[in-house]
Amino acid sequence: MLDAARLQEGLAHLEQAEPERAKRVRQRARDSAARLSAEFPGNAKTGILAAEVFKRGSKAERRFADFANDEACPALDRETGLCDLYSSRPMTCRTFGPPVRAQDGLGVCELCFEGASDEEIAACEMIVDPDDLESQLLISMKNGRGSDEQTLVAFALK
Repeated sequence: MLDAARLQEGLAHLEQAEPERAKRVRQRARDSAARLSAEFPGNAKTGILAAEVFKRGSKAERRFADFANDEACPALDRETGLCDLYSSRPMTCRTFGPPVRAQDGLGVCELCFEGASDEEIAACEMIVDPDDLESQLLISMKNGRGSDEQTLVAFALK
């Protein structure tokens, strides 16, 4: 929810500052959502992912693990290679590169740590939310909106 809100706010700012650029982002999001809709693991009209996607070991979780891996992010301008919503990018994008602890261990970008030892990688670990502020914000958002549904970038921006 926080990522979707950040993206939507970033797109609204971009629409004010650079309407043509924002129009291209929104069109890429619509095109991406249209391509993904047929296999979307949830409600393709609302863009809300099915709860089963988040149940560890479920068939839906396994199916979602590779879902849309080949789909470019709609915020990415393929001509320049730059993110049009960089200051509003999702948490996944903010943490790409440095080692981040997850349920399955320490996740890293292989390209950034080629040839590094486990100890060298661990020494670079980044704590994404050391004060657990995101959980507090999510609770506040859920109380304000009445839901905690999740979506994809394309569906948040379309």
